[in-house]
Order: sequence, then structure tokens, then C-alpha cells
Amino acid sequence: MPQKIPWIERRFAFDLPISMFPNILERLRGTPARLAERIHGLPPDLLRKQPGGSWSILQTIGHLIQIEGLWLQRLDDYDAGLKILRPADMTNRATEEADYNRAEPDSLLAGFRQVRGQLVRRLESLDDEGVARSAHHPRLNQPMRVLDLMIFAAEHDDHRLARISELIRGTI
Repeated sequence: MPQKIPWIERRFAFDLPISMFPNILERLRGTPARLAERIHGLPPDLLRKQPGGSWSILQTIGHLIQIEGLWLQRLDDYDAGLKILRPADMTNRATEEADYNRAEPDSLLAGFRQVRGQLVRRLESLDDEGVARSAHHPRLNQPMRVLDLMIFAAEHDDHRLARISELIRGTI
């Protein structure tokens, strides 16, 4: 199986038309269910295993919860008319400092479902003009519309789900 590219090395061509909004919204809406299905029935030791000191499956879910706050804050940036979106904490300090390996999987899944629901509800309230708003993404050094932020978030979801699959297969 081809190895996936590290997230920090990903580049994006944000060129989807605004008419793709409903499709991307459904992709975001579906991530909590895909995540729950992916880890259903896994033994606790596998959920907490950290090969080579990397994040465990539970820590990866915790990271998804943490990063959801950034997506919501960036929607605030668009609402405020900011020219540059707030940067991500590339050290992932909040994820590193949280003790997600002590959490119950169902609790983490519920937490992710809850914060993703907040994001989806905010996005559902947007009109075409809201979806097309643009600001500069600091790390990518390119403009990003709200639609592009949605694509970015969906790609991040898939990147993390692929990581969980690697952990399950033991290929890490």
C-alpha cells in the first residue's frame, strides 16, 4: 500500500465550485459515524498503543476534538472579516497535554460528535456569499474560502482516519 504523505507536507488546490458545498458538508457530517465504525470492537490495548511514541488511536480522536475548535475559530475569523486566518498550533500542545489514553472511547466519540455538530450547524446557516468568503491561510500561504476550509477539515479527518487504520494494521 502506498504510504500517505505527512499532513504538514500536503498542498491543496482549492478550486471546487461553491455548488459542491452540500457534498463537502455531508462528508464532514459523516466523519463521527465513520470514526465510530472504524474503532468499534477494538481491544483497549490497541486503542491506547503508541508505537514509537506516536499518538494512539484515542489520542488521535482527542486531536480531532481539539482541532475542531480551530475550525470554529476560523469561522469566527471569516465572520469578523479578518484578512488572515488564525494559525494552528503546530506543536499540538493541547493534544499532547491532554490525557486521552485514560478516556473511554465512547466518551471521546461523543465529544467529537458534539463538537462536529456545532461546526455543521454553523456551516448549514451560511448562504452562497458566506461560503465564498475568503481569507489568507498562514501556513499554506494561499487564500482559503470557507468552502476550502471545509475541504481542508474533511481532508484532515481522512488523514487521521488513515492514521487510525495504520495503527490497526500495525504498519506504524
